[in-house]
Amino acid sequence: MHIAIAGNIGSGKTTLTGLLAKHFKWKAHYEDVDTNPYLNSFYEDMQRWSFNLQIYFLNSRFRQIVDIRKSGKAVIQDRTIYEDAYIFAPNLHSMNLMTTRDFDNYFSLFELMNSFITAPDLLIYLRASVPTLVNQIQKRGREYENSIRLDYLKSLNERYEAWISEYKEGKFLSLDVDNLNFTDNPEDLGKIIDKINAEIHGLF
Repeated sequence: MHIAIAGNIGSGKTTLTGLLAKHFKWKAHYEDVDTNPYLNSFYEDMQRWSFNLQIYFLNSRFRQIVDIRKSGKAVIQDRTIYEDAYIFAPNLHSMNLMTTRDFDNYFSLFELMNSFITAPDLLIYLRASVPTLVNQIQKRGREYENSIRLDYLKSLNERYEAWISEYKEGKFLSLDVDNLNFTDNPEDLGKIIDKINAEIHGLF
């Protein structure tokens, strides 16, 4: 079984992935942040490194999906391959931070990869307003995220909403992070677990 968590930067994907992995005894696959060789460079010069970063993420995510399917285990994944292709890369392109030539090349590669994979059995989407995202980004204190602009987060949020409203790859569950504190409140986490149980038992 493949569960995936989608959401903007700072929406709480990594935290929720860890909490759910622990509760359900699922294997967690995290986003490759600490060992990503392009991330620091990207935030220093987005235009120069946007294509390299997106190709790195695409490769990393595709490899994760292949590993998940091969393992035959119940796995929860922090961020999906769809978010790179439908949200982050098009956003960089529209902000003139990725050339049309690079974007077309990138998207063609995504489409090829996408033809070889299947969607998660359940996608969990974390919806969060920009103030919530900013608050959570500041709390975790990653140095390279200090330069993230509000308009960048806002435009990503708009793309997330457009994408999720059209998502038809499989089952999905939407959670409003503004009104949930699953990190510190066991009751809120319990509500999420109940919703996931209802969705999972409906899968079989």
